[in-house]
Amino acid sequence: MKLTATEAASLLGVSDKKVYAWIEELALPAQRIQGQYRINRAELLEWATENGIAVSPRAFRQEREAPSLAEAIRAGGVHDAVPSPDLETALRNIVAQLPVSDDADREMLLEVLLAHDSSGVAPVGDGIAIPHVRTPIILAAAGAVASLSFLTEPIDLDAPDGRAVDTFFFLICPTVHSHLAMLARLAHALRDERFRAAVRNRVPAEILSAAAALEGSD
Repeated sequence: MKLTATEAASLLGVSDKKVYAWIEELALPAQRIQGQYRINRAELLEWATENGIAVSPRAFRQEREAPSLAEAIRAGGVHDAVPSPDLETALRNIVAQLPVSDDADREMLLEVLLAHDSSGVAPVGDGIAIPHVRTPIILAAAGAVASLSFLTEPIDLDAPDGRAVDTFFFLICPTVHSHLAMLARLAHALRDERFRAAVRNRVPAEILSAAAALEGSD
């Protein structure tokens, strides 16, 4: 389903006029159909993530297979001091700690990540990186989980604020739609000062999931 400019404005928390300006000035992806703009939800999420603008999770509320962000974090875990002398080593160590029971699935996940390399993650500033909209990691048997890893050594991924990344969020989802839903919830949560502070302070898993629950899914 494609959104109207008014629907997109509601999900972005801005006026219709602002959305029209972004279409013209900041290349917000939109198609003009019979004189009206139509905006793809996935493209809206990708554009907003790249431009540091939060999309309300209401855009993906119908994706019922996606759990709350707090539940996903409890399932995926928070991992401190993940060795990261380089990106490939960091990715290998992140995958090694994921809650995956089948070694074949773990190898598949690693191959997908290494194939994407740095294009599979999107730095969002403050040393934090989240999965890219267009590179979902799909594993139907695993359910939706969100893993958070704190690296021992920051990695330069050309973040908008110039800061090297030392904090990686990683998602495993059963479908592409649930990936978009979880990513919207994560990006939205990171716009909340309490949740972002909890991430930057490297709090334990139970405190971080509690912060995610307080932030809610809108």
